[in-house]
Amino acid sequence: MSRKEFDVSRMRRLKRYATRYGLTILTDDKMKVLGTAGGHQIRDEEYKILYGNVPKPFSASLDDIEAWLEANTAGEA
Repeated sequence: MSRKEFDVSRMRRLKRYATRYGLTILTDDKMKVLGTAGGHQIRDEEYKILYGNVPKPFSASLDDIEAWLEANTAGEA
């Protein structure tokens, strides 16, 4: 397994990608402290949550975030 496949590396790469489009990826750190994987959300420049808040806050996985970014930012820039 290469380093680029680690979750930390993927998250860094996705955050850089999202920043190009004025988006921020948020991670629920409290869930990490409890020993479970933290969920994620995507927020725009106006602090509106665009993805990851349904059915509950921070419900998107890293794979979900990656798929959403690819689908919703294709062709922009």
